[in-house]
Amino acid sequence: MQLHPTRDIPVAKPAATVMLVRDGELGIEVLMTRRSMTASFAPGAYVFPGGHIDPADGQPHNHSRYRATQSAALQTAALAAVRESFEELGVLLATNAQGVWATSADVAAIDRSGDFYAQTQALGWQLRGDTVFMFARWITDRDLPKRYDVPFLVARMPPNQTPVADESEQFEPVWVRPSEALQRFKAGNFFIIFPTIRTLDKLQAFDNVAQLLETCHSEQPLFTSCPRAGLLNGKETRHMEHEQPFGELALVSPHGQIVHELKWQHDTPVALLRNVQRLTAPNAGMMTGPGTNSYAVGTPDTGYIVIDPGPADAAHQQRLFDACAGDIRLIVCTHSHPDHSPGAPLLQRLCATPPAIAGVASGPHSRPDSVFAPQRVLGDGEQIELTGDTYTHRMQVVYTPGHTANHICLWLEEDGLLFAGDHILNGSTTIISPPDGHMGDYLHSLDKLSALCSASESFILPAHGYVLEKAAAQIAALTAHRLRREAKVAAAMAHTPQGNEDDWVAMAYDDTPTTLWPLAKHSMRAHIEHLRDASAG
Repeated sequence: MQLHPTRDIPVAKPAATVMLVRDGELGIEVLMTRRSMTASFAPGAYVFPGGHIDPADGQPHNHSRYRATQSAALQTAALAAVRESFEELGVLLATNAQGVWATSADVAAIDRSGDFYAQTQALGWQLRGDTVFMFARWITDRDLPKRYDVPFLVARMPPNQTPVADESEQFEPVWVRPSEALQRFKAGNFFIIFPTIRTLDKLQAFDNVAQLLETCHSEQPLFTSCPRAGLLNGKETRHMEHEQPFGELALVSPHGQIVHELKWQHDTPVALLRNVQRLTAPNAGMMTGPGTNSYAVGTPDTGYIVIDPGPADAAHQQRLFDACAGDIRLIVCTHSHPDHSPGAPLLQRLCATPPAIAGVASGPHSRPDSVFAPQRVLGDGEQIELTGDTYTHRMQVVYTPGHTANHICLWLEEDGLLFAGDHILNGSTTIISPPDGHMGDYLHSLDKLSALCSASESFILPAHGYVLEKAAAQIAALTAHRLRREAKVAAAMAHTPQGNEDDWVAMAYDDTPTTLWPLAKHSMRAHIEHLRDASAG
């Protein structure tokens, strides 16, 4: 039940761009040039040379050289980069019969407006596509009228050549360190667009050209991105696939409409679909992130189910009640922690016809502030239905102990949405704190959720953070992370068998800020119990 109408997304046309790099006194430098102020795409921006892939770039040329591992598509893109570097900046990635690189004098003998391939062949130059490597792949955002599918390639700048802009498409070639370009951009005197910004950010991690090119020998992009755009405080902002808002934008604006506000709001419900609203409680903190997400599922036709009413905050419960126009049919708590369930009785009392409070009772080892006794006990696999005159919403209950003994998730199959409570979060991993928490149960529950989400393109709606896309992949990555962490815990214990928790956490969580180690110890204890259970079994 999408919020916004579908629309045609322009097909991304093939193009290629190349980062010409050299070793400077302070590190890698990359050649950039300013686009014409009348260009149809990114006018006035500093870019790397590149452009459309021409039909001639894909033709066989006897005077071109490639690596045996380069695919046909990469060969074509590499040759396009060689041609565009010459046409735009007068840089020729070519050697003569003796393997000597072309010089600026050699470049000057070639007509930059003539047939590039015919001229270079006639002059005996070997076009060195084999020196061009894949760095990244960018696909232009869905909201733009002109879209391109662009491999960002990288090549070492030939010696004894000086770039000269064509003064029609490109101007002012400049050598700049990636970090310097980013600093100048932040200062407002070096205009660069989103893909260039993120590529420079990745490029500045390399110490020298040799290290960079060695990393690129796999022939695969180090990353691929088709960003998504939203609004932050009303201003356009773009995000890559690994960034927290990306999945939410994929759910709300799959066709690229720039309409969704990403600022966390506590006073106003946020529509995610026509039948799903999120209202975030004003309880932001280290353990809760931006706050606890309460979800209202339903429409005026069917009434609403509220998932995780949150803390005992009267104003938050009133806003939930108002978002549902008072027509709440059921209140479901994913588990009993104090930022999830205490608001349920307050919300219930606001309703003229009090809805049942549903979930699973807290276990015998629950914390004193997490005792929960639902009026309606939900069973694993149980179906919850909201039925109206024209539509029915069906949710499946999934018993997922691990974070707590009484944790459940809810699966809205019609929209491929998993309401994950604290089992899966966006931006961090959940804490498993024994004895109420149990690592073996947690991993088993992840397997259950993986099987549930594997058959569709689904999303995770966590109790903390933005929506996550590609639920099955997210669950697989989270499972792998937990198992890697468990292996590090096992290695720490084996390395220092007489050690204590302080010794082990320092080794097993050496990639985590020390300020988080007291919290990490909870999950480490769960890993230790799981390892001991496995060895005993």
